[in-house]
Amino acid sequence: MLTAHHLSKSFELQSLFEDVSFSLNPGECKGLVGPNGCGKTTLMRILAGLEPATSGYVSRDPRLCIGYLPQGFAPEPSLTLDEIINQHTGDINALESELAAIAETLTRHPSDTTLQGRYDDLLWRIQINNKGRIARITSGLGLDDIDRQLTIGRFSGGQQTRLSLALVLLDDPQILLLDEPTNHLDISMLEWLENWLIDSPSAALIISHDRTFLDHTATHILDMDPLKQRVREYTGNYSNYLSQYQAEIEHQWATYHDQQGVIRRMHQDIVRTREQAAHTERQASSIRIGGSDYKQKGYKSYQQGIAKKVARKAKSRQRKLDRYLESDELVEKPQASRKVKIEFNPTGHLGRSVIRLDGVSVGYDSRYPLLRGIKLDLHAGQRIALIGPNGCGKTTLLRTIAGEIEPLAGIIHLSSTLQLGYLTQDQSGLDLDRTALATIQQYFLNETEARSFLAYYLLTGDEPLKPVSMLSYGQRSRLLLAKLVAGGSNCLLLDEPINHLDIPSRTQFENALSQFAGAVLAVVHDRYFIQRFADEIWWVQAGNIHRIWELPHSD
Repeated sequence: MLTAHHLSKSFELQSLFEDVSFSLNPGECKGLVGPNGCGKTTLMRILAGLEPATSGYVSRDPRLCIGYLPQGFAPEPSLTLDEIINQHTGDINALESELAAIAETLTRHPSDTTLQGRYDDLLWRIQINNKGRIARITSGLGLDDIDRQLTIGRFSGGQQTRLSLALVLLDDPQILLLDEPTNHLDISMLEWLENWLIDSPSAALIISHDRTFLDHTATHILDMDPLKQRVREYTGNYSNYLSQYQAEIEHQWATYHDQQGVIRRMHQDIVRTREQAAHTERQASSIRIGGSDYKQKGYKSYQQGIAKKVARKAKSRQRKLDRYLESDELVEKPQASRKVKIEFNPTGHLGRSVIRLDGVSVGYDSRYPLLRGIKLDLHAGQRIALIGPNGCGKTTLLRTIAGEIEPLAGIIHLSSTLQLGYLTQDQSGLDLDRTALATIQQYFLNETEARSFLAYYLLTGDEPLKPVSMLSYGQRSRLLLAKLVAGGSNCLLLDEPINHLDIPSRTQFENALSQFAGAVLAVVHDRYFIQRFADEIWWVQAGNIHRIWELPHSD
């Protein structure tokens, strides 16, 4: 259906990837993984025909429809949800009227290929855009709960992302290219999208950092290595890929150590042989010969001959070592990509009850609270995952605890020793006009310390001096984490903290949270992250919060 042939992409000062080749076939779902900045989105744009490759080419059947989901979505802000869907799918009544008119014309001109093509296109659009199918997709992605009069300019970022995904799926494309489609999807939506992809005959290439999602959907994994600038394909889902990759690295390390042992022994043998030749030569040189002492002359000549023979042996072994070092059999030392280094500072003392909700109701209208009469305690050392459908009040609860909005009812008791760190979902904790360096400078004595700290979060070179608006979403997420850690909090409120973080960064964040001695309340939909991080789950359902210890599953 689609094949990449030896694709390479480079800029003036940077090469992203080289010699990338793979195919997408019907029913395959391939996950494209790799650290942020390695070129995944650029490769996706080349496949979608939106950006040229430096070399290589992409072949596909031009009759096939490609559905491309970019990370950014900028629809007409004055339209409503129904208006943009109707604009995208076309008015069914108008499409049926045009179909009838073309059918009548075709009876008079049956050999008109242009009319036949338009007829087939209209018939396909009517078939895929029936009201029932549209409703299944919009409902599955949580768009039915949006006020039908609300213009898209007032949608949240998550709502716009889900709308963009819905528009792609409504086209029923034969080839799907999805760039981080799981951002802003709650667990039920993730499961709905997983089932949609599993049942779809389409070929799909998906950039995703959601490991559980890739486990449930991927038939192959394409691993983009920024060090080798290559893409390697693995059969199976993410867990299959991870076990294969780790086994390869372990084998490479074992082979590398074995070969280094061989090289070391060969080098030592060469050194010993050279020393033996030099020693024999010195012995020969030390022989003093009388004027006509032929016996001594013969012995000296014999010793010199041995020295030359041993020296030739040393040279021969050196040539053998040189050939070995230049051979294709030699295994390189495994190298790891740079990783985020996240380490929380020791926390200050916390009382047993860090945050207590006593009959708390939250929302923006007292007549219609999102959550009602909540009575819960967050204790020192607890790690709570707050889950539930989008729009149920999770973010509103965090904003209320953080003091950004007042509770509609009840009292929030905060520990007197509380030092709260709050990470927002929309990255509003960052001033887009300030640089990354200026953002955290207040926490350090000088610029050198601040820049060294930012390097732990992979913000190096001139990146700390750029305005935040020029940083990628992944870089902004790492900057927010840097700011959170530098602030020295003992209680963390985290609203979807791993959106835009790649898999290595998510893993490092998970490890850091496991060592954090304070309390954590996190809104998160990544099921893999929840299972590694949370010791308790607060599940929002029908305006209430239930304490559970395992993830609920949709029917």
